[in-house]
Amino acid sequence: MEEKPRISRLTSILTQLQSQHITTARSLAEKHKVSIRTIYRDIRTLENSGIPVFTEEGKGHSLMEGYKLPPVMFTEEEANALITAEQLILKNKDSSFTKHYSEAILKIKATLKSQQKEKTTLLSDRIYFNANFQEQKTSNYLMLLQSAITNFELLEINYLSLQSKESKREVEPFALYSTQENWLLIAFCRLRQEFRMFRVDRIQNIKRTLVHFESHNMTLEEFYKNYYKDK
Repeated sequence: MEEKPRISRLTSILTQLQSQHITTARSLAEKHKVSIRTIYRDIRTLENSGIPVFTEEGKGHSLMEGYKLPPVMFTEEEANALITAEQLILKNKDSSFTKHYSEAILKIKATLKSQQKEKTTLLSDRIYFNANFQEQKTSNYLMLLQSAITNFELLEINYLSLQSKESKREVEPFALYSTQENWLLIAFCRLRQEFRMFRVDRIQNIKRTLVHFESHNMTLEEFYKNYYKDK
């Protein structure tokens, strides 16, 4: 891949620093096909330009807490990708997901130029996904579950099995898995003392406990290896 002009690379690095908690020089070098030494020079250039880049020895780089950049300007292709994703997500069966994504995309649209806004409106009317055409909404807990995963919060759920048996569980949310029709919650069930999969549309109620559990220190890939090994 041909190396980007330096100004484009600096802009991209700045965007990546803004979007991630911490970024390594190695990952930046691999992304932009340059040496790590070049990335260090780029970081110094940003610092000399007044950008408060914080370097944590042995970990990576991040922007100083609280520092805000002006709104990002999207290319036409990037704006089109966002609008396409919006039309697909609006077909999702979880009400909380579609609601929050719509609110987020509205804020993004506010940063677009007038001509871009006209084009994205046109594109919205010309894209159709033949999925969930009846606009069914079968769950409303996806956003809450995402928050519980990232905050390691124990949840109490009332779950209705496929055999219509209801049970109350204390679960430690671990991950979410999307199928064509439903979301699945992967969580450690304290009742069964093992990881289980729960269909989100079968969860009747969720109660937040504000109790936090220790991270399982396991990747999703590692979970699947262990899960299928025991089957």
